Amino acid sequence: MFPRTGLFLAIAVSALAQSTPDGKALFEKNCAVCHRAGAADNRAPLPEELAKRPNQEIVTALEFGVMRSQGSDLSAAERQAVADFLSPMVRSETARENACPGGGPRLSNVNGWNGWGIDLFNTRMQPAAAAGLRAADIPRLKVKWAFGFPNTVSVAAQVTAVGGRLFFGSSNGTVYSLDARSGCVHWTFKADGQVRAAITVAPAGSGQYAAYFGDATTTLYAVNAQTGQLLWRTKLDDHRMAGITGAPKLYGGRLYVGVRSGGEEVAAGDPKYPCCTFRGSLAAVDAANGKIVWKTFTVTDPPKQTRKSAAGTDLFGPSGAGIWSSPVIDVKRKAVYAGTGNNYSDPPTNTSDALIAFDMDSGSMRWVKQLTADAWNLSCAQPGKPSCPENPDRDVDIGSSPILRSLPGGKDILLVGQKSGIVFGMDPDQRGEILWHTEIGKGGAMGGIQWGMAADSEKVYAPLSDIIPGPGGGMFALKIASGEKVWSVAPAEPACKQTKGCSPAQSAAASLIPGVVFSGSFDGHLRAYSTTDGKVIWDLDTLRDFDTVNGVKAHGGSMNVAGPAIAAGMLFVNSGYNLLVGMPGNVLLALSVDGK
Repeated sequence: MFPRTGLFLAIAVSALAQSTPDGKALFEKNCAVCHRAGAADNRAPLPEELAKRPNQEIVTALEFGVMRSQGSDLSAAERQAVADFLSPMVRSETARENACPGGGPRLSNVNGWNGWGIDLFNTRMQPAAAAGLRAADIPRLKVKWAFGFPNTVSVAAQVTAVGGRLFFGSSNGTVYSLDARSGCVHWTFKADGQVRAAITVAPAGSGQYAAYFGDATTTLYAVNAQTGQLLWRTKLDDHRMAGITGAPKLYGGRLYVGVRSGGEEVAAGDPKYPCCTFRGSLAAVDAANGKIVWKTFTVTDPPKQTRKSAAGTDLFGPSGAGIWSSPVIDVKRKAVYAGTGNNYSDPPTNTSDALIAFDMDSGSMRWVKQLTADAWNLSCAQPGKPSCPENPDRDVDIGSSPILRSLPGGKDILLVGQKSGIVFGMDPDQRGEILWHTEIGKGGAMGGIQWGMAADSEKVYAPLSDIIPGPGGGMFALKIASGEKVWSVAPAEPACKQTKGCSPAQSAAASLIPGVVFSGSFDGHLRAYSTTDGKVIWDLDTLRDFDTVNGVKAHGGSMNVAGPAIAAGMLFVNSGYNLLVGMPGNVLLALSVDGK
């Protein structure tokens, strides 16, 4: 080698090294404040856990997933460098096309399990005729087919099953439409961000049907449900840490959609972050064209600078009170009910951890019933608590959808589950007056009722999380008229208890058919309970490998967020959740009697 050539090569190597981002340094600067051992709030996975995740999933999380707010400050090369530092083996899976032959039959109805709560009232109760399954059939349910999500270890979006088709989103923003019986793919659509909200399907005129859903960038979409072609898209909020997790509710030609932000209360764990400026909201959107008809902030006053933190950072408020879940439509009173989360900063407001009644036509707040004065952000769990509100609570959002049911005699009641571990019965005619409240658990930031209850005409069924402080778990049936406990079932001892992330906690939303209520657990089991006495009549263990219709290697894990969708003799459920805690997995299971 000639000396001059060697010099040029050395210069080139040095320049390349200088131009390659330092993933370790970027992680320490932008991420380590939460992802570190000894943190008081242990919801964020440690680096050794992140190392087990697919490289591409970490990139996806930073681009438009749960860590999008942190990743937005990094270039594409820097996001890749962080992923390479945490998970240096680039593991990328590609699904085979598995297209339905001839595009499949035309979608002709929306009968089935549509959206999050199946009806306008969020009962999560599937009538017998639509379920196609009786209580006596449940012990014979077996896996018919499985679908693997590529390059991920968590699946959260609940399936919508209508007209013989499935519609669901994913962590990388891909929305799928599959054939319910075979799992073949009708179409896919790529959103701008993670899609974990359930999809609502409805007629759109001229014999067409539209699928409506929101993503992690607060973009609301309408696509042709037959073809996946985009019809319109609308941005609901400009805050960079805002997103949509609740399924849109459709009534009278309008979509009612809540906006939340989990990212900003987490970002506040960084002493340099100017916490906080996000405000939750509910919007009414014209389903025909995506035009925003009205939008109402849950925090009325816009944020302004309030003080400096102990670290010298400017702090702002009021903030928070996001809407995480799908609202209730009260046709009789022309009202929309939505639950809110905590304030992120001072001054606190009376709209955090509250049930709010919005006027359906104008969007004005008719009344607010606050259940907990709750101001909290991740700084409250950090040394020195630099941007923690003055009087923080426990981060006990109303994260699950409220339920509207009728009592004997015709009086209506609102059923609300809170992360505090308390279930409430509230009067919609008396500005949310509390008729009864029943404590079923300890509650906390990841405790109580996390994602949803289900209710028939007599009882409300509440799965208990309490994963922190633990051990958690349990299923409760309460009379909707009085809150009296009819029965409760202690959690089963997890067979996987030596596996990190295994827990008896039951955070996923419950689902119901006549005589049977279903609840998924962090131990990877989906159990069916008799609504009469709580006896477990069927138990599906998903902690195993599955052969998939799309060729992606798949394994079950913890069950969280979404409950099963039941329609036309089949049950559809996700398995795998390792976003904050839990066991990884990446599978959607389709079950039928005897697997036929």
